[in-house]
Amino acid sequence: MVGFKNRYMVVEVFLDPNKELPVDDPVILTQFNVSKAIRDSILVNFGECGLASSLGSFQVKYVNPITKLCIIRASREDCQKVWSAMTMVRSIGNCLVLFNVLDLSGPVRMLH
Repeated sequence: MVGFKNRYMVVEVFLDPNKELPVDDPVILTQFNVSKAIRDSILVNFGECGLASSLGSFQVKYVNPITKLCIIRASREDCQKVWSAMTMVRSIGNCLVLFNVLDLSGPVRMLH
């Protein structure tokens, strides 16, 4: 049996990196917000065909709105496309954001 070959990215999100005093977060990070921003960026930068090819395994698995860390799954073939699309994301809602990929790893295997 052949499993899907996915890659997992641990991503840090900087909200409004030019702001000097962190008073309040202008937007709350959710799986929907992050996923929509990345999907829109894939559509703009790679077109409908690029979006369709990457949606098969693309998923925002985890978002922590306090630490601003996310785990994003993508297929091995589309990992670089998703990574570069994240680099092009400039805002979520009306808030400026910056994505920083901290780690890229392969599949997590469970031992029985």
